[in-house]
Amino acid sequence: MELARYMPRQSLINRPDTFSSIVDEFFTPFFNFERRPAVVSTGGLRVDIYEKDDRIMVDAELPGIDKKDITVDIKGRLLTIGGERRMNEEIKEENSYRRECRYGKVERTFSLPFEIDSEGVVARYENGILHLEVAKPAELTPKQIEIQ
Repeated sequence: MELARYMPRQSLINRPDTFSSIVDEFFTPFFNFERRPAVVSTGGLRVDIYEKDDRIMVDAELPGIDKKDITVDIKGRLLTIGGERRMNEEIKEENSYRRECRYGKVERTFSLPFEIDSEGVVARYENGILHLEVAKPAELTPKQIEIQ
């Protein structure tokens, strides 16, 4: 968690990435979110993380990124999602009127509350959304006890 100077007259809208940091601070006790050093941008990689039955579901927005340029790395409890959106080389700078699209690498790392088994991860990519299903270990899944 970062310390920020309290400025009551400054609007929340004017602060960059405010909503993202509020959400990350809210979920930190549950999933222990971690960000890597600012070598790459995390602003372009937005995710939804939720629990469904015996799995953790991760939906990451990666619009305009080709499937072959997406990486999903697992190391212990860390899940790293990254990708690179390449600039179209056919457009010449002298013929360009405006460039607002973002290009380059994005990456984000999350720490899950358990060791991740790579065999229990299923990844799908459709319509610019990367869907990951991470299976929980058997000892963390609730078991129903039959009453006799």
